[in-house]
Amino acid sequence: MKNKPNGLFIVTAVLAMIYIFPFAILIINSLKTKFEILKDPLALPTSFNIDNFAEAFTRMDYLNAVGNSMFITLCGLIVLTIFPAMLAYYLEREPSKFKDIIFYILVASMIIPFQAVMIPFVSLFGKIGFLNGKVPLVYFYLGFGVALSTFMYRSFIAKIPKSLDESGAIAGASKFTVFWKIIFPQLKPITATMLVLNALWLWNDYLLPSLTLYQDDRTLPLMTYSFFGKYTSNYGLAMAGLVLSIVPIIIFYLVMQRQIVSGITDGAVK
Repeated sequence: MKNKPNGLFIVTAVLAMIYIFPFAILIINSLKTKFEILKDPLALPTSFNIDNFAEAFTRMDYLNAVGNSMFITLCGLIVLTIFPAMLAYYLEREPSKFKDIIFYILVASMIIPFQAVMIPFVSLFGKIGFLNGKVPLVYFYLGFGVALSTFMYRSFIAKIPKSLDESGAIAGASKFTVFWKIIFPQLKPITATMLVLNALWLWNDYLLPSLTLYQDDRTLPLMTYSFFGKYTSNYGLAMAGLVLSIVPIIIFYLVMQRQIVSGITDGAVK
């Protein structure tokens, strides 16, 4: 007697189809002409034409844009790993009466949307001449992303026995050495999780780069906007550009996905 599919399997299958549907439509329409998309966006293409990808590759200046995206994402991941991890270790281990105040301020800052501070942000940094360029953008990402990363790292560090710190101190190691040689290697699961979460954010962000980058420094999300004019939009090229934009980050996600669930479970839940 064959086993009937249970309710959980059916619900999972339906949810999977819902999540996959937008990506399927994106890929299907990237292979169609503008006329075919306007006629029926849900229909299959009459012929699998990759001309959209070739033209989008050129129009987006893809190699330059992907290089900019990779530089900003990699630098952002480095600073959003090193500084939050060190700050979290200080907030968890140092006997300071101000550490809880600092931590609560960081947590409170996470509920403030960027749009609420966007105008004063642009005005302030524009006046001091520190608004345009990839390096300032990485600095801004550190400021806007340090709170969440510190929160996750501190929750994970709290589960690491203090005896490891004491053993290193007895051996004559400094606090800096204890952190990098003993504590940080224990943070691999949460580090992998934060790398994935921050990479998705940094790679796909549109608003902040649109305020801070010159034309030659523009990232992939910004370059996909070039397919939308004031009066016309080339949806076929836009779809192909979007596919080209998400391929690198999907590859990164597939490589790192095994660590996501374990990292969130171990790091966020005490």
